[in-house]
Amino acid sequence: MLTRATIDRVVTAALDEDAPWGDLTSEYLIVESATARADLVARESGVFSGGEVFAAAFRLTDPRIDVQLVVEDGEWFAPGAVLAVVTGPARGVLTAERIGLNFVQRMSGIATLTSSYVAEVAHTGARIADTRKTTPGLRAFERHAVVNGGGHNHRFSLSDAVMAKDNHLAVLTRSGLSVTAALQGAIARLPHTTHVEVEVDRLDQIEPVLGAGVGTIMLDNFSLDDLRTGVSQVAGRAIVEASGGVTLETVRAIAETGVDVISVGALTHSARALDLGLDVRIDAP
Repeated sequence: MLTRATIDRVVTAALDEDAPWGDLTSEYLIVESATARADLVARESGVFSGGEVFAAAFRLTDPRIDVQLVVEDGEWFAPGAVLAVVTGPARGVLTAERIGLNFVQRMSGIATLTSSYVAEVAHTGARIADTRKTTPGLRAFERHAVVNGGGHNHRFSLSDAVMAKDNHLAVLTRSGLSVTAALQGAIARLPHTTHVEVEVDRLDQIEPVLGAGVGTIMLDNFSLDDLRTGVSQVAGRAIVEASGGVTLETVRAIAETGVDVISVGALTHSARALDLGLDVRIDAP
């Protein structure tokens, strides 16, 4: 998902936004021949994510800049740890500094938050998954960070799988067909490799949806008792996903109901950027 082409496209856009006509401060205050060494240092503990994105900010600013990653994506680090070392022309290092930090702080924050959710459910069989509640244009970055934190990715886009929610079902059944018949008709037109998931918000919706032969059923905003009942009712006939308002305080109890997947929008829409800093030393001739 996080290809070199994707990284370069997004990082280039960010650099263009930040310095559309150059970095006036660096160009006028820093002599062209000056070099710099900059250490990416952790101000708090966490899970690292976005190393290649961080490096791209400097590479795309000035290909003479070298970035050595000290830790790999997915690794835990402690406060004070040096995560990467940047060396090269000082003007370029200072120009790329903020964009590189913005990405790696954001991605490491997501990875760290995800790891906390994963730890809460480690004693169960449930997996933690992200959602499409991502920053527009940054989905590949943010979902890469979720994986680095030990989580799993849901469908990447609307093109990847069928996921019918209440509005879809309302339109699908307006002709008078039952939910089961309407879903069966739609599934019959799909390629056999396409996964189908349907969201329900009441227990009495489970059987009609399962009758259509769906692969995953999402129990949306169910109480813990209803989740347990729903898991028992599905009885292995489909993957059971729990969703809706999941927090660090509630995720353990949700996992213990026996669901297979817990999708958590907060992984990407509410993650705090991790406190990482770039300690720069400039050597002027």
